[in-house]
Amino acid sequence: MTSYLIVSAIRAEARYVPEGLPVVVTGVGKTAAAVATARALAERDTTELVVLNVGTTGALRDGLSGLYLPSTVLNHDVNADAVRAIGLDPRDELQVAGGDGTVLASGDVFVTDSVVRARLAERAHLVDMEAYGVVYACQEYGVPVRVVKHVSDSADEAALDWPALVDASAKVLGEWVSENAR
Repeated sequence: MTSYLIVSAIRAEARYVPEGLPVVVTGVGKTAAAVATARALAERDTTELVVLNVGTTGALRDGLSGLYLPSTVLNHDVNADAVRAIGLDPRDELQVAGGDGTVLASGDVFVTDSVVRARLAERAHLVDMEAYGVVYACQEYGVPVRVVKHVSDSADEAALDWPALVDASAKVLGEWVSENAR
């Protein structure tokens, strides 16, 4: 029987996750997300476990709104070309099974700058700060993971209103978990 572990950056994003489902709050950023996810996986039986990384995301392209299940997660703030040039694999692009085809750029930058947004939009549809770390940890442990993101902002100056926007996204995320984590 499948069991679920909900992983979210902050408690507010998982506010409407149904009672009884375990929730891990990682903190902000890829490193915190990877460490908290790995710790949670090390502390439990992962047989039949599926991790659901739920949270908010910024839209890198105009017209994107609603709920997404990214198929690819990019580590956008690693110098992947330089790492490849010295003969190493930066693992800067991770595939996520069961996604909808969208690409999520994940990094330790809270995107509010239009120049950064435009650069990231060349490679991705969405941006967040934790999904890459969660997916990386899950893949290292051999645990299936799905990334479930709701657009809260347009990854520009308006993103600074994010604290006021989280609750609306959390409601949609909670509904998705209620319908899909049975």
